[in-house]
Amino acid sequence: MSSDKMLTRIGGLLRQAESTDNPHEAEAFMEAAQRLATATSIDLAVARSHSASREKRATPTQRVIRIGEPGKRGLKTYVHLFVSIAFANDVKCDIAQSSSQVFAYGFESDIDTCEALYSSLLVQMVRASDAYIKSGAYKNETAVRPVIEKIGRRRYRRQETVIVAPITARLNFQTAFAERIGKRLGAVRKAAEMEAIADEKPETGTALVLRNKEVELRDFYSATSKARGTWRQQSANATVSRGARSAGDRAGRAARLGGETEIGSAKGQLGHGG
Repeated sequence: MSSDKMLTRIGGLLRQAESTDNPHEAEAFMEAAQRLATATSIDLAVARSHSASREKRATPTQRVIRIGEPGKRGLKTYVHLFVSIAFANDVKCDIAQSSSQVFAYGFESDIDTCEALYSSLLVQMVRASDAYIKSGAYKNETAVRPVIEKIGRRRYRRQETVIVAPITARLNFQTAFAERIGKRLGAVRKAAEMEAIADEKPETGTALVLRNKEVELRDFYSATSKARGTWRQQSANATVSRGARSAGDRAGRAARLGGETEIGSAKGQLGHGG
């Protein structure tokens, strides 16, 4: 199946997910889209392995994904969402130090899938977190914040309970949303790969092809990436709100899909994101 046909079919599933108010139907359409993306990726990998065509063989590439304006608060949760999706779709990522851009490494069809899923899920994440903040539910909760105290020459770490601020609630909500999306898509991918391997023809060698694809991407990433250091999705001193995280996790379970994202140019320092 061509990349264009794959995107058309996935787009149809995304529109179906958006058109229903039934969270169970929305989840079913989302999982179907992920299964199709995973299965198509397998088909493309098999074609790359066995093709006798004179056309140029597909190879990994790098693409820059614009996340937001440098300095905007909360960009790390956006990056977290993209990286969670990328991990389930055979795409490696480097992240600009400002978290304003993601540098995606993978095969074209896999990166296309990530962009389609991310742009749709980002809308859902922001909308759901806005509704949560507007509800005021976080105002009745407290959160745990790590505090460093210096007594003499020694530093001591302790935790204190604080009232949850709106920005704290939002960041915790979105972090949990991204984590849940990653788990859902990862589970769908694993199931689709196991099914493809179980149903394969003897001459296909899907498991071997998948392994070869993984090695090819890893080698491309190692040779291309200029990242230094490690990107962290949140500060070690981040305040944790269990209520907001629980609400974000629930929203992630019922998320719908759709939309597009903007692509920008590569600038800034990088950190390995996965």
